[in-house]
Amino acid sequence: MSSAPPPTPAPAPASDASSTTESAPESAPAPAPESAPSPPPQCPAHQSHGGGTGLLPLSAAVGAPDPRAVYRKLRAEWGNVAKVELEPGVPAWLVMGYRELLTITRQEQIYSRDGRKWRHMHDGVVASDSGLLPMMGWRASVIGSDGPEHRRLRKPLDDGIAKIDQRKVRRHVEQICTDLIAEFSERGSADLVNEYATIVPMLSLASLFGLDAIEGRELLDALIALFGSADDSQAGNRHFEQILLDTVRERRRNPTDDMTTVFINHPNLRNEAERLQSIVVMISAGNETVTAWISHTLRLMLTDPRFAARLHGGRLGVDDALDQALWRDPPMNNMPARYALHDTELGGRFIQRGDCLILGHAAANDDPAIRADEGDEEPGNRAHLAFSAGPHVCPAQVPARLITRTAVNTALNLLPDMKLAIPAEEVTWRPSPWTRIPVSLPARFSAARIPLRTGRG
Repeated sequence: MSSAPPPTPAPAPASDASSTTESAPESAPAPAPESAPSPPPQCPAHQSHGGGTGLLPLSAAVGAPDPRAVYRKLRAEWGNVAKVELEPGVPAWLVMGYRELLTITRQEQIYSRDGRKWRHMHDGVVASDSGLLPMMGWRASVIGSDGPEHRRLRKPLDDGIAKIDQRKVRRHVEQICTDLIAEFSERGSADLVNEYATIVPMLSLASLFGLDAIEGRELLDALIALFGSADDSQAGNRHFEQILLDTVRERRRNPTDDMTTVFINHPNLRNEAERLQSIVVMISAGNETVTAWISHTLRLMLTDPRFAARLHGGRLGVDDALDQALWRDPPMNNMPARYALHDTELGGRFIQRGDCLILGHAAANDDPAIRADEGDEEPGNRAHLAFSAGPHVCPAQVPARLITRTAVNTALNLLPDMKLAIPAEEVTWRPSPWTRIPVSLPARFSAARIPLRTGRG
């Protein structure tokens, strides 16, 4: 439900996980000289905020008031492929060119998803307790595989999504949204991120996989830590996977009509570890990215005059705002990762075997090669790379849009005079090198009592 399913966390224990084959890491290739020039003093790469490489921390770009301005400065100094810092002392290439991004997503024989190929993992640059590992560490799953193995593990996801009853899901998501709004509607104010956009996707996904609301909230807390790639990332990962592992084992004893049972019974999944990781991919991919999409669409509807006018008969509506959000603030602003299997060249830069490349979806959507002017995106134009491309393109674009559109429409319909309670420029962002989600979106509206819909459907 993102550009591609987000990288999976480190393995949780599984009863038959030992049957999963894991090849030994390759030895680190010999260092090669850097070909990238030293950026001049005015380049954002020197604004390292204490980083260990003298490069721009990727999280600083994502959390900037205007990330596109930061990416444009990087592009002016480096071209379409720029060196950045993932955490202090850990460099990577940020791929910002539209064509270059298509190249690395489509050429598996050169750019692999297999995190074991990351040379900085082998030479000690990335610490074993790094907060990057839950997002970037290798796992025997659809995320960490290429070629035939990827296709084998991708099919359960495609088959599971194909079984989704979209009308039933829409009604259930509308029920979730209505009940959440009912909790704060009489107050006349709410935080549209933490009381709404953050909760809707997780409760929707938890229901699909047979988890209750309490389990859904626990998963949500763990995922927020995981995607932050900070000190609590690995602990969040372990708790997230343990909840899902318990669910998998319960469904093996007592099958039901839910997505967990579909994955347990799929012939392409050979053991408990693969079943668990397929569910991890679906839920982790769907929650964080749909939270971002809902948040940015609501922000547009409340702050951009073109969309705010929709409430007064304006020309542009929710679907246009959904597309605009994908261009400006894709669900995964930056996506980890590809690893070079050979020394190669990309965008005029020498890429060493084992180098890490980050997919800069937001920057690629702003590539002047495809954006010839500074005008707004044409309504209905879906040539963006918000869902990535190639074999790892997001498999869940339709249900993601369904959940997002339902959440935005329900909020606008039930709270028609809703307004942002702070100036748009005062919105701040959760710390993450990957996703750009507001810390909060405080809103005001006319207080009203909205009946709960729980139990209807």
